Amino acid sequence: MPLTSLPLVFHPIYSQLDLPKNHRFPIQKYLSLKNAAINKFSSKVSVNLVKAPITRAKLLQIHNAKYVDDFIHNQLSTNEMKRIGFPWSEQFVQRTLTAVGGTLQAAQLATEHDIAINLTGGYHHAHPDFGSGFCVFNDLSIAAHTLIEQGKANRVLIFDCDVHQGDGTATCVEDNPNIFSLSIHCEKNFPARKQQSDWDIGLEKHIEDEAYLAQVKDVLTTAFYSFKPDFIIYDAGVDIHEDDDLGLLNITTQGIYQRDCLVFDLAKQNHIPIVAVIGGGYQRDINALTAVHLQLINAAIATFIR
Repeated sequence: MPLTSLPLVFHPIYSQLDLPKNHRFPIQKYLSLKNAAINKFSSKVSVNLVKAPITRAKLLQIHNAKYVDDFIHNQLSTNEMKRIGFPWSEQFVQRTLTAVGGTLQAAQLATEHDIAINLTGGYHHAHPDFGSGFCVFNDLSIAAHTLIEQGKANRVLIFDCDVHQGDGTATCVEDNPNIFSLSIHCEKNFPARKQQSDWDIGLEKHIEDEAYLAQVKDVLTTAFYSFKPDFIIYDAGVDIHEDDDLGLLNITTQGIYQRDCLVFDLAKQNHIPIVAVIGGGYQRDINALTAVHLQLINAAIATFIR
């Protein structure tokens, strides 16, 4: 049957985190995006509440047990928490576990409906034994591993279009030949020390729409036909946007919409289920940032909903 509404996964805790005044992270964007999606697309989206936080057992498929337990029980050092970028709190622990659970739930929905979006996620700087860059646990790697373990996928492509390299994903899946990590990012940007994904495309600063979209199309098509995935996890970061505070690329809102359509079109044409997460985006103007993130939902509806 044709899909009549786009499955979205959300929980209010995504935007419930008490941060110090003037903290760099735009925590309100998740709730803003959910509200905007409902207001603009109404009956074309269905919002699914996260059913359960990620379990410790699932975390241990990817992450070191000491690191997992130290984070949950507030035993990480000051420097380790500083590297993550958020102050520790019980609220932060619950938000983290719920957000990662949301990506896994969205991946499961995608196996049923061919497409689903988690309205957070993309924690690609989380390594097996430490967190970094606002990322604690690597939801992309956990979802990929779980799908394969459950027999719902055999070969998973993690296609990461965040402006920052998916360094944590690279280390989390480096020993799994059935998960292909592909990162297309700004080379001269965080993290300073890059890791080795299965395929890395480091872009020059200030690249614009035409050249960027040509790269995305070429790289995605090549990876698809060489690796032959039967499931795609898409990190649709919008920190590539020309107005993003941390991006260094010059991609327009329309360029982001076209990128998302390229990815969704390839998945649909080849009958490959795809789950998307919203990834990075750091404009301080929440309304402007929401409008850019909304392109992912717009593109998914244009591609999958009739």
